[in-house]
Amino acid sequence: MRCPFCGHDDSQVKDSRPTEDNSAIRRRRQCEACGGRFTTFERIQLRELTVVKSEGKREPFEREKLERSLSVACRKRPVDASQIEKLASGIQRQLETLGESEIESKRIGEFVMAGLKALDSVAYIRFASVYKDFSEAKDFEEFAGSVVEAAKK
Repeated sequence: MRCPFCGHDDSQVKDSRPTEDNSAIRRRRQCEACGGRFTTFERIQLRELTVVKSEGKREPFEREKLERSLSVACRKRPVDASQIEKLASGIQRQLETLGESEIESKRIGEFVMAGLKALDSVAYIRFASVYKDFSEAKDFEEFAGSVVEAAKK
């Protein structure tokens, strides 16, 4: 594994353990050249996924981008990092088991919406505001109203 500090190609694994949801292995490493310590995660990847954007552009699926989006939606909410990690793992697993190598970004957004709806209603509304491209305060009001009505049922 390449050292993120000095770029040296060799590092030594000092500690390995599974993540909380057993979806990955967390490894603490130490660079043999500079002595820097860093953490890596090893995950099962069933297939290479390509995201097809709405304008037709294709790019490789990046789990980190998914986790960042979830973190932004959940910022200053009572949602901890392990819950975000677990949700990202679940979404990635769902995408990989679809059996398709190309997935529309809209489909990923639907999985995120479903996950956030179950996790935190405010994070759900925040993500929806970007995903559904709210343009006016009225859009927020209508969507939030529908979330409140659904919660009452």
